[in-house]
Amino acid sequence: MPHKVFITYARKLRRNSTDAEKRIWHFLRNRRCGGHRFFRQYIFDDTYILDFYCAEKKLVVEVDGGQHSGCVSDKVRDSYLTRRGCKIIRLWNNDVLTNTPGCLETISDMLK
Repeated sequence: MPHKVFITYARKLRRNSTDAEKRIWHFLRNRRCGGHRFFRQYIFDDTYILDFYCAEKKLVVEVDGGQHSGCVSDKVRDSYLTRRGCKIIRLWNNDVLTNTPGCLETISDMLK
């Protein structure tokens, strides 16, 4: 997909964030999570759009709904990102909405 198309799609994803993504973003934006800078709907290698990404720590945070359960394309994507030195956290929408502090603790632990 050409870079310009990725930019347009990433903007659309930002405008149409899920409630769980909005909640996590509230705590990640403006260096609120341990002073680390996160990007939302980050275009990685012109290959994937990541929900949240901390470039300094190469940490990817994905907030997923049920459609991602056992998803083969997610495994391929995770493998690609891991080969490029990224650490990946996958959080379920329900967990973010019902246990935000626990999800933030998981993120903070990975940043250390």
